Order: sequence, then C-alpha cells, then structure tokens
Amino acid sequence: MTEQLTVPNTDDFNKFLDKPEISSWNDISSMLDKVKTISRQNRSEFTGTSLETLKSGISFITFDYGIDGVSIEIEKYALCLEKLFKDKLDLNIPLHFIGGDFHDKADTVLKPRWNRFRIPDMNGWSKWSGGKWFAKLFYENMPEGSEISKTMSKEIWKQAVCFARQLSDYLQKNGIKLLIPVNICSNPGNPAIALAIVLVTEFFDIRVIASNHDYYWEGGKPERPAGEEKGPRDHFFKNCRNKEFFSLFERLYPWNGDKWIQVNINEPQTECLINKYGFEKNKVFEIGSCISNEFLKEYSKEEIYTARKKMNYILSGGSDTITPLPVNKHINGLETWMKNQKPIVCSFQNVKPLDLTNPDLMYCLQPTRIVGRKRIYKDLKLLESMLKTEKLNKIFTENSKAQLILHITGPVPIEHQADLEEVLNAYIDLCNSVSPNISERVFIAFSVGTEDHPALKKACLNKLCIEEIYRLADIILFPSETEGRGLPIIESGASGVPIICSRYYPVKVFDGVVGKDLPEKDQIKYVLFPEQDKYSEEMLDETVSLLVDKEYREKYADHNRKAVSRRYGIDMLVNKFNEFIKILN
Repeated sequence: MTEQLTVPNTDDFNKFLDKPEISSWNDISSMLDKVKTISRQNRSEFTGTSLETLKSGISFITFDYGIDGVSIEIEKYALCLEKLFKDKLDLNIPLHFIGGDFHDKADTVLKPRWNRFRIPDMNGWSKWSGGKWFAKLFYENMPEGSEISKTMSKEIWKQAVCFARQLSDYLQKNGIKLLIPVNICSNPGNPAIALAIVLVTEFFDIRVIASNHDYYWEGGKPERPAGEEKGPRDHFFKNCRNKEFFSLFERLYPWNGDKWIQVNINEPQTECLINKYGFEKNKVFEIGSCISNEFLKEYSKEEIYTARKKMNYILSGGSDTITPLPVNKHINGLETWMKNQKPIVCSFQNVKPLDLTNPDLMYCLQPTRIVGRKRIYKDLKLLESMLKTEKLNKIFTENSKAQLILHITGPVPIEHQADLEEVLNAYIDLCNSVSPNISERVFIAFSVGTEDHPALKKACLNKLCIEEIYRLADIILFPSETEGRGLPIIESGASGVPIICSRYYPVKVFDGVVGKDLPEKDQIKYVLFPEQDKYSEEMLDETVSLLVDKEYREKYADHNRKAVSRRYGIDMLVNKFNEFIKILN
C-alpha cells in the first residue's frame, strides 16, 4: 500500500520541487508519479465537496483575458458561480482570475469586483516567450534522446517550477480550494503552465474543474493521406515519434487527476475522452453556453440607431463621421498598426465619409477575431457575388446614398497578420470586380474589440455592450472552418439577426448548436455558406433579401429568439455548476 503523505505548507512544496535533477522527459513523468501519491486524505474514499467548502474563494486560470470567445465564456461561468453562491448561501463568493496577460479589452469582460493575478510569461503560443519554446516543441525536430530533447525537458521543468511557486503562493494565500483552468489543459499553448497546474493542485489537494473549449487533436493529425489538406493543429504532432516527450504530452492533455473533472463544450470531445483516452464516465461532463436576458430583449429602431452612433464614435476616433483610410495605405502601414491596433475603416480608393447611422447603410457583421480558421475571406467572396445580383446592383444604381460595410469586431493576434492580409486582399478583389460606382461605397471596418471611447461620455452615452454589437447588424457572417461550440450562432439567434454560417467541423457540434435533430420550434434557422464558394441563385436571393428587407428578416428573428430562449437560459448553467461541485471528491 502506498504511504499517504501530508502536505502542510508551501515550504514543503518548495522542497519537493527542489529535490530532483531533471534531465529528461521521463524524469518529469516520474515527478508526476510522485505528486500523485501526495494527498491529505484517502483518495479512494468519496467525500464530496460542498459550496461551504469553497466559500473562501474560487479561481479561474487561462492564458490571457480579452474579448475572445473563451474570455466571454469565462465571464458567464463566473456570473453563474456568483448567482449559485448567492442563491444557496447568501454569500458574495470571492472570485479570482489568473492569467499571463490582461489585455485592455479585458475590462469589458472582467468585473471590477473580481481579483486579478498576472503570472508573467504564462501566456500561450507566440505570446509565450515570443513563441521560442512553442516553436521548439511543435515546429522544430526534437528526436528522442537528442540534446535538444534533453535541453527542452530541463527548460520546461524550470519554467513549470517557476510558475508553480507563484501559483501555489497565490492559491494558498487566498484560501482557494477550487481551480478552474480554461483551455490550458486541453489546448497546449504553454505546456509549462499546464505542468505547474498539475503539480500544485495534486500537492495541495485542490479540486479542479478543467474547462475545455478546444483539444489539440481537433483539426490535428500525426499523418495525412496524400492530397489531404493540412489541419490547423497538425503541428502538435510534430514530435510524436519522440515517445518520451509525447507520452508525457498525452498524459498532461488532459490530466486525469483524482480530484479533477473534465468539462467539455460538446459531445464529441466527451466521447473521445471516454472511448479513446479511458476517462471514467463519472468524471467527464459537458456544459452549454448561456444567454443573458439582455440578448433576448427585443429592441427598437432607436436602439439600433444609438448602437450605431456609439460605434461611429469608436471607429472614427471620436468624430461624428468616419473618414476611411484607403486600403492600400493601411496595408503599407500594417506592421506598425499590428503592434498598436486601433479601430479603423478602410475604403477602396476614393475617401468618402461614412456615417454608420445612415439608414441606407447595409451592415454585415463578423463577430470574431481575425484568425485563419474563421475564414473571413469567404465573407468578401459572398458579398462580391451578392453585389453582382440584379437586386443589389439596382439598389446601388437607383439610390446614391446606399452603402455597404463589413465590420469585423475582434483583434488580430500578432501571429495572424497573414490572415488579416488575406482578408484585405479579398476586399481589394471584391472592389476590383464591381463598378467604381459600387466599390466607392463598400467599406471594411475593424474595431479590434474596442467598445468605448471618451467621446461617448461627452455625448452622454454608455460604452457599447456585446448585445448592442449584434444590434448593429442586418446580417451576421460566420464561415468558420472549425469551432468548439460556435457562439455567434446562439448570440445572433438571441438577437434576432439572421446568420449565414458554414457547417463547421466537428459537424456533430454544429448540428447540436442549431438543433438539427430537435423539433423545428427549437431549431436555430440559418443560411449555409457553400464550401466551394459556388452560390446558387436561390442562396444569393435569400442572402440579399435578408440584407435589404427588414420584414423578411423578421421571419428569422421571432423564431430564433424563442428557440434560443428555451435552450440557453442562465439557470441551466447555474444548475450545471452546482452539480459539478457536488461530484468533486
């Protein structure tokens, strides 16, 4: 029988970390074996966890906080936990948010009452030490037994120890007994912080709800048949033949801890953990999203006008009207703009003023960041075909005030500049393909997650909220290739704005979001992006009608609001967290 050890304080943890001489991936695996034996109680016994146990505080941890989909979901989880503790214990639960970075836009998501703690350099991908270590693990060769493999094992351990000391100190100081890592232990942006989380939570007997939005195997394979396109996550298998490294990698992602449960956002993820990786069914769960009542509220013409007026100030830098920048000038200064992204609107060639409150403006919204898998260039290809239809061409010909804008709301991660360039070039192609009379009235906007400007306060206006951003739009465009959930479909449905979307991978997830197998009244209506960019006359007629005809849009609005309200209310999420806490042992 394995001797049960006690772990009374941080000093003991520091001694534990200082003991070994790590010189290989196997040495790290041995440390994981040792830490699993450390417990303050017999882990074979089911003890359960109560809300009372956790009332001193709960902490989320993720790579960084901004206005990306993961951060927005974390905000919802946090609000649900607050409601749960308030309803059950009449308690304001202290919530903590640990991250590698808190971007300016994080203030939109994280409430002032919530505690923040930054651990330097624990961000992921290219934001982890400038991408140096990520590249060595997942883009460069690291043969088993090689010097580079040994060097990297030492480096990852060194960083993990550094992260673990800071993390353990913060958790112990604040009495945190439940940690909720979001994506850190499923999407390997920084293996050192994932390793640190395992060491700390196992050593100090901390419960863990591992929230997983994406897994490395979704869109990733070690090998592909000849002719098959590369997947967006194939790089994670670059060194899969280094068995020492990859066995540790698979063990960490995700960690099957005694005090851990895995919470996924779709059924295929759950099936994979149980059927392929051997997780017990009673330790793997799914969680849906939820929609606030503000999303579901019907809004007036005046509220649309106010939302557009606010965005007008944001995109113009505080003016009543927007002076667009010719797209070629923006491309020429792109390197500088990427370092300090500010809202901008681009025109094709002629610099004509733009006012978003123009009632003849047709507003297309892509409510995401600019990353390759979102395939935003497809928006422009569709709009190009729409502009060539007789119906839309006639509107531009007969109405000199008619304008069209494609507005992309999210920032551009520094490593995705090439994806932004692809979008800008697709915009240029669109403008070159239509008459000058049309191209001079077609714009592309980037608000880079900005929802406030000093001019709003001067005009006695509050900052924009996410619900208002959807109200800007006549149609939502969402041609994504792969999604963990596909939140814009739910949010557009709640807002009553029709969506044109792709049937992204995994298709089972897409079908679940739209409610493919549910009764018609619970299905979210949508228009499908064709995969090969070949648009039928029927599809173009449908999309143009949705764009220009408010009454036609209403047939989507009422139906989708009701469907989303039934399926994605906040009480569902509160009840889920209550169940998760009860089953943690």
